[in-house]
Amino acid sequence: MLRIVSLNLNGIRSAERKGFFPWLAQHKPDILCVQEIKAQQADLTVDMLAPAGYQGHFHYAEKKGYSGVGLYTRKKARQVSMGFGVKEFDAEGRYVRADYAELTVISVYLPSGSSGEERQQAKFRFMDKFYPHLKKLKASGREVVVCGDWNIAHREIDLKNWRGNQKNSGFLPEERAWLTQVFDDLKWVDVFRRVDQRPEQYTWWSNRGQAYAKNVGWRIDYHIATPGVAATAKRAAIYKDEKFSDHAPLTIDYDFKL
Repeated sequence: MLRIVSLNLNGIRSAERKGFFPWLAQHKPDILCVQEIKAQQADLTVDMLAPAGYQGHFHYAEKKGYSGVGLYTRKKARQVSMGFGVKEFDAEGRYVRADYAELTVISVYLPSGSSGEERQQAKFRFMDKFYPHLKKLKASGREVVVCGDWNIAHREIDLKNWRGNQKNSGFLPEERAWLTQVFDDLKWVDVFRRVDQRPEQYTWWSNRGQAYAKNVGWRIDYHIATPGVAATAKRAAIYKDEKFSDHAPLTIDYDFKL
């Protein structure tokens, strides 16, 4: 069984203080995709760069304390690459890819538009550039899992207060339609929903009020995969016993060998 986990850390140093790395050692995913590390290489300890049993690969943002993604792998990848060839967003550290013989795994962090119109327009630009990249990946014939914080809740089932959020970033009609195109037109698969159709399954909660305690959340973290590997998914879980971030780890087990 191949265990892949995705988690927006909201700061790797913050998550480390909250006990994230002992959890990693106990949970033992084969591949861990992390987003929003908010650090440069010089900020990370040896244990953060390469926890016992893992190799770490990171795409850092040029801006300090901002964005950044990573992959922790137990098995050495044949090739690791950073960025998807768009200068504006590669400078923000949003994409790292590991290639194995039979599988490609990508950690991605889509921009958030919640801070204002300028960032929302950046998010739309990212979507415009990332769609043809996803199309090209799909056409390559490889099995691919793209994990990460996509900052979009796809359907009404994917956030608690959907009625009140239809004009807010993360649930805008344009964003939802774009994700529908990824699934319906490009034929990528929302793996969690293939395994688990239950409502109130969220991966992110606002720090305002009692959102976490009351489970007033959003499902914005995904495994989005090509149909072949998606069909092997056996189990999905959102871990909430401990809180390392404002996001929760999303684990999916695949009946697939690297």
